[in-house]
Amino acid sequence: MFEQRWLIYALLGAFAAGLNSIFGKVGMKGIDSNLATAVRSIVMTLFLVTFCTAIGVWSKIHTIHSKALTMIVLSGVAGAVSWLFFFAALQLATVSQVAPIDKMSVPITVILALLVLGERPSAINWIGVLLVAAGGYLAAMKSHA
Repeated sequence: MFEQRWLIYALLGAFAAGLNSIFGKVGMKGIDSNLATAVRSIVMTLFLVTFCTAIGVWSKIHTIHSKALTMIVLSGVAGAVSWLFFFAALQLATVSQVAPIDKMSVPITVILALLVLGERPSAINWIGVLLVAAGGYLAAMKSHA
């Protein structure tokens, strides 16, 4: 049995994020990016509440302790800020420019994980992080053709 379900979930998440960028770009033509982000957030909330209801996890809500709740709230605020800037950038540039720069979150996240969580990536991991950063920069460059 394939024991790395996290990888399948991560790949599915990456695919959904790719769709999100395309749908967002097409849907925002002539729309304020902040309004588009708010509408997107409402849809996400309704979808997630329905999903959690369908799988029956609301009975576990009392298990969320105060520190976890605080971190989840901060994560939500950071996510909202991220999407406000992402959608604003999409209105000003192409998806193929904005998405690679958005993925610069990978090296930033690894550095934050080192500083805040004490994670210790290996040398090969750092090479990968550098390649992601270089790839994001190169992928976002405007072609002069």
